Amino acid sequence: MEQEILHYPNLKTVLMVEKVLKEAELALTREELKKRLPTQTMHQTLNVILEYLEKRGLIIDGHKGILWAHNDSKKLRHAISRGIEI
Repeated sequence: MEQEILHYPNLKTVLMVEKVLKEAELALTREELKKRLPTQTMHQTLNVILEYLEKRGLIIDGHKGILWAHNDSKKLRHAISRGIEI
């Protein structure tokens, strides 16, 4: 059963969450993430952002916390494209 979304995030908020997650060295809990954000964010809005980022494959949201997983390195993409599939 899907929950009705009362407030959609704006782009500024999404980028702010992305920046905090990219700069974190370890996985963050939702509460730790909220503390590190420069402005207050509603819990439901944060959940919408995290669901969006997870669907795009940018983060991993596990039982130990949330971790930035995307790597946009050109060298990595080149190595993967030249790799051999087993």
